[in-house]
Amino acid sequence: MPQHAGKPLRILFVQTQAEMAGAQEISRLLGQELSAPDSDGATQFEVHHLFLYRKTAGCDHFPNVHFVARERPSGALGMARFVGRLFSMMRRLRPDVVLPFQHYGNIVAAPVARLTGAPRIIANHVSAPATISRPVRMVDRIVGLTGFYDVITVNSQATWRDYQSYPARYTKRIVHVPHGFAQRISALDKAASRAKFGLPATAPVIGTVARLHPLKRIDLAIATLPLLPQVHLAIAGQGPDAERLRACALEHGVAERVHFVGEMDGSGVADFLVGLDQFVFPSEAETFGLAAVEAAQAGLPVVAHDLPVLREVLDVDGQPCARFVDAADTGAFAAAIQQNFDNPSQAACMGALGRRLSDRYSLAAMVDAYRDLILGRPVLKNQSADMHRTHLVSSGP
Repeated sequence: MPQHAGKPLRILFVQTQAEMAGAQEISRLLGQELSAPDSDGATQFEVHHLFLYRKTAGCDHFPNVHFVARERPSGALGMARFVGRLFSMMRRLRPDVVLPFQHYGNIVAAPVARLTGAPRIIANHVSAPATISRPVRMVDRIVGLTGFYDVITVNSQATWRDYQSYPARYTKRIVHVPHGFAQRISALDKAASRAKFGLPATAPVIGTVARLHPLKRIDLAIATLPLLPQVHLAIAGQGPDAERLRACALEHGVAERVHFVGEMDGSGVADFLVGLDQFVFPSEAETFGLAAVEAAQAGLPVVAHDLPVLREVLDVDGQPCARFVDAADTGAFAAAIQQNFDNPSQAACMGALGRRLSDRYSLAAMVDAYRDLILGRPVLKNQSADMHRTHLVSSGP
């Protein structure tokens, strides 16, 4: 790991698109914590954020933020210009360590970073395999096998298992670093929260925070409303599925009970969660499910689609802090939501259990793990759950 006398190491986080979603929140938190001065007032890292293209204004406030393109590039000429601009920006920034996130961030930024002289590259698998096309997975495999990644992080044991069929030359670089998160603390009470977001003052309200994308399957939450005639659904986020979801609400005759409150930053999410009675998470594929974990930690009862990774992360000492259901079964999904309304003491116990997730997913622990990886130090790697053991692995190539 290169050291520059008297100068902090320059760290470059790379994301595919600029929008407020889980992966972007993780790099924001890491950048914020790593760039903070230590107890002696010294700054060890100079952090920059690079986005391949700007999707929304949600990340404009990041410090030292850069955008390769204002829109997603298209066509051969557009792609050529995009790659040329990325090369130019990487050469100008001259990062000591590059941390690309998401599948396109990994396969595009890692080779360019290496070819422009970046000494260390830490790839991050935060995209669920179901969201990655076969050709992109093949490219990622080749990039990993040819040594463009020095380290590859995964954020859950379920994701770790997804890559164990890969050759040892790839898997030896994988390190499990669970997401940490900042606790969502709001100064608002429920009434003030609902007033802020235009939600009904007294009706029962369920909600979700997600990118509006078909894989998040928010239409399945909308479909429960005819079976829950008093319940309103609040949806925080933006994305390409917005118009289809509005049409879905009209089709089910529940448009007046579906509230689209838009994209928001972390403090906005904290205010939003306060106004909810329950959190629903019907997503089809996740590597961690940060929004559901944050909602559970905020004390909300959670009803989630029954994914192995969600059973893994929404667990405290062997006890689930969510109800798990096949969200595609509308009757079962609605019944699980109704159970929480009918059994407030059980829902409160679930919420109390969820608050303990902040101990399991410590922001400080995540930051310390990434600091070790950046500096080339070995870190603890958690193996799959059925192995019940940990061991030290080298984080070098």
